[in-house]
Amino acid sequence: MLSHINRLWRWCGTVFSFLVFGLGGVVLPLLVLPVLYCTPGSTEQRERRGQRVIHHAFRFYIGMMKFLGVLSYEVEYPDRLRHARLILANHPSLIDVIFLIALVPNANCVVKGKLSRNPFTRGPIKAAGYIINEENEKVVAAAGEAFAKGHALIIFPEGTRTTPEALMSLKRGAANVAVRNAADITPVLITCHPSTLTKQDRWYQTPTSKVHIRICVNETLSVEPYLQEMAPSVAARRLTADLAEYFDKELKVYEQSAI
Repeated sequence: MLSHINRLWRWCGTVFSFLVFGLGGVVLPLLVLPVLYCTPGSTEQRERRGQRVIHHAFRFYIGMMKFLGVLSYEVEYPDRLRHARLILANHPSLIDVIFLIALVPNANCVVKGKLSRNPFTRGPIKAAGYIINEENEKVVAAAGEAFAKGHALIIFPEGTRTTPEALMSLKRGAANVAVRNAADITPVLITCHPSTLTKQDRWYQTPTSKVHIRICVNETLSVEPYLQEMAPSVAARRLTADLAEYFDKELKVYEQSAI
């Protein structure tokens, strides 16, 4: 009986959380964008302010979900994100990016083009100057500009959410950004138990037990070895293969450590 009541409460909390996210995506830009554009400063300064607003909004959001009992979470070695340039993470759940932006005040992201046209997400994307993932060469160039501004760039190298219990399949875009901008990589491992908000799940499907998210920020990986005596295309291909092997190995160890 108590388990049914608990699950019903978490379902209600999940519905409320999605409602808050949707309303926030519409209302926040209406309140914040005019202030950002009216406040003196350059485009770069406005983007930085926008990133800070979204950072604090997402910190509030995950705190709200924890308070409601929708989920719990833990973060290991968050200080390693302080000086990160390129953050690569696996993507087991729809809300991974919310956690990462909540941890990184100066976060920039590579986002799907359709999100820039979604009424619930286009406002925050515009306010923060996030990079639209439409053409590879433009993404690489925009990433270089983001690094020059001091942004920490978040990319999910799979390009979509991780398939549960499957080996990671990485696209070459993240490696191209790293190699062509000589950007060292800060890898982030994310686990979500029980699994929720995968590509196969509906948002309203509540797991039988409370979701627990674990985030571990690993030590930075240097890209210098890939820049020596290799053409950028070859280096990106090799780095992609090495990153897939790295994440598969590290995630297996990380998940076993929770048992």
